[in-house]
Amino acid sequence: MLEKILGALLPAVITILLGYIAAWHHDFEQKEVPTLNRMVMSYALPLSLFVGVVSAGRAELLADLPLVAFLAAAIIGMYVAILLFGVFGLRHASGLSALRALTAAAPSTAFVGAPVLGYLYGDKGDIPVAVGSIIIVVCLVPVTLILLTFETQARQAAESGQGTVSEVTAKDAGVMGKILSALKQPVVWLPFLGFVLVIFDVDVPEVFNNSLALLGHASAGVALFTAGIILAGYKIIVNRHVVFLAVVKNVVQPGLVCAGMLWLGYGDPLLGQAVVTSALPPVTLVVMLAIQYRVAIPEIASALLFSTLGSLLSMSAFIWFLL
Repeated sequence: MLEKILGALLPAVITILLGYIAAWHHDFEQKEVPTLNRMVMSYALPLSLFVGVVSAGRAELLADLPLVAFLAAAIIGMYVAILLFGVFGLRHASGLSALRALTAAAPSTAFVGAPVLGYLYGDKGDIPVAVGSIIIVVCLVPVTLILLTFETQARQAAESGQGTVSEVTAKDAGVMGKILSALKQPVVWLPFLGFVLVIFDVDVPEVFNNSLALLGHASAGVALFTAGIILAGYKIIVNRHVVFLAVVKNVVQPGLVCAGMLWLGYGDPLLGQAVVTSALPPVTLVVMLAIQYRVAIPEIASALLFSTLGSLLSMSAFIWFLL
């Protein structure tokens, strides 16, 4: 059991630590992060998600509709809850609240999930990876990008003396333009294209998938390595927001999924796939978005670090309980 847990989780943690050590040793600098970030976000990650989606196939997705439903409820439900709590409960900016919601709700299916679920469930692990990725990039990422864009434009307007943040309206921000801008991101439209092809049962040649997968396979390693470089460049902070995000992601979300599925009478492998997927640490994308939009960088980076390290304990507990 210990070997299975370490084999599933340790590669992701070690890759992040290698990135941290590389930055500490000055082999990589913070100024190189945008280049790595652009490669992952514009090429490697979209290709990886596209191949993962189309490789799943419609029959497999339809056969696992309960898994799709539970993951959608867990990810989207938690995202909406944290977003609304931040905007209306704490009165924080919508962009910041959206980024926190993404941190608390979106498991790293594409980066950490692929090796973990693949190690635990073999080829069956591709389904939760594909489903989770579709939910995140089709539903959560566009909303987060739009709200971050609104907040960034409002902040820039305030800094340039064109008005206060509260005075910048949705009209001034160009709502449709920002929505289209978010949907044009390769990390959004390419996986969505794959989802459409799967729904209409369009067969994508395997040779084509393999050609795209070569660069796509680099996404997880490069993204986790980049996360380590980012973490080395910012002071790690511990505050109530960081602790809250880590606890919600590592314990609350998978705990609710586990309790709900057990109450409804589901068992393995469906139960294990859903719980382990929701127990994954936050998607590395949150740190990249924090840097790109200059929003709460130390907080999001710290939450990612503590959640990733804490997942060694929390995921081990869930895996031990389920397996």
